[in-house]
Amino acid sequence: MDPETPAGTGNAAMTPEHVAGDEAGSGPGTEADGLLARLRPAVRWELGLVVVVIAIAIFGNSVSSEFFSANNLFNLGLNSGEIALMALPMTLIIITGEIDLSVESTLGMSSALLGVLWLHHLPMVAIFLVIAVVGLLAGAVNGLLVTRVGLPSLAVTIGTLALYRGIALILLGPRTVASFPNLYTNVGVEAIPHTDIPYSIGFFIVLAIASGVVLHATPFGRSIFAMGNNPEAATFAGIRVKRTKTILFMLSGLISALAGVLLTFRLNTAVQDNGVGLSLDVVAVVLLAGVSIFGGKGSIAGVFLAVLAFAGIQNALLLTNFNQEATGAVIGALLLISVFVPNAALFSRHLRQAAVRATRRQPT
Repeated sequence: MDPETPAGTGNAAMTPEHVAGDEAGSGPGTEADGLLARLRPAVRWELGLVVVVIAIAIFGNSVSSEFFSANNLFNLGLNSGEIALMALPMTLIIITGEIDLSVESTLGMSSALLGVLWLHHLPMVAIFLVIAVVGLLAGAVNGLLVTRVGLPSLAVTIGTLALYRGIALILLGPRTVASFPNLYTNVGVEAIPHTDIPYSIGFFIVLAIASGVVLHATPFGRSIFAMGNNPEAATFAGIRVKRTKTILFMLSGLISALAGVLLTFRLNTAVQDNGVGLSLDVVAVVLLAGVSIFGGKGSIAGVFLAVLAFAGIQNALLLTNFNQEATGAVIGALLLISVFVPNAALFSRHLRQAAVRATRRQPT
């Protein structure tokens, strides 16, 4: 018996497919109806995002005729590629009810490691392998502390946010490495041959398709939703909650390390503070995509649209006289809207209940 499967479940333990079937009812018809019921809120949110993306495109074109130029669109994708990549595993983690705030420092540690290993004249292929292993280990530390030690992911990843940034500082210190071969730095700043798509966005598209298939069309994806809706019920249903969450944290570490390599090549610079502040951007994109901060709800299509909206609004503001140092206010507003709007009914119900309790306490 798997150590995560509670004793006594026996043959009654349910598979992820059974969980999805029970949520939707029994039988093919009711299962399809249940699937449609679960998808309906996501579709409504995504339609809203389509409207937002169109509005941002109209706004961008109105403030600058350069907004739809090929060069500007390429730069728009180039500047958002690393955020888009890290948003994919973050989406899966938040759907399970957890969060990973250490992505930016994993990226920075990857960049510093790339620089210091290159200074020691290691072959680039060997450097990539080392960085991939380090990214997996960084994610495993997060996952094991959350699932095996039982610490909250918010506290754990805030701690490793500082830890991994400190490791980057130890590795590279104040040095700057900028002597990478053109063969690799071109990947950071040039388009995929015969297209106008940056390599980072090309990787994002491939990974987004793979993530969408896994999340929305496989038992593994259904188990992610199940554990986000009710982790205890998912555990008793036979889903390996701890193992799955650890795998997702490791995936986040691996992709954050990849993003660190791409950012280093794009800037042609390895420094220990690469990526500072990107965690907030990644979380903003994921919540803007309609992924519930409480877990159990979200879609990859929403993430794709949110990346377009987030990159578009930042680029449109860049083309105006808007104070670029104040863009944090825009990101903060997006975060608040993304949390409040999907949960407006819940907040309203809590306010009504509080009002009723306050009325009952008043002396007659």
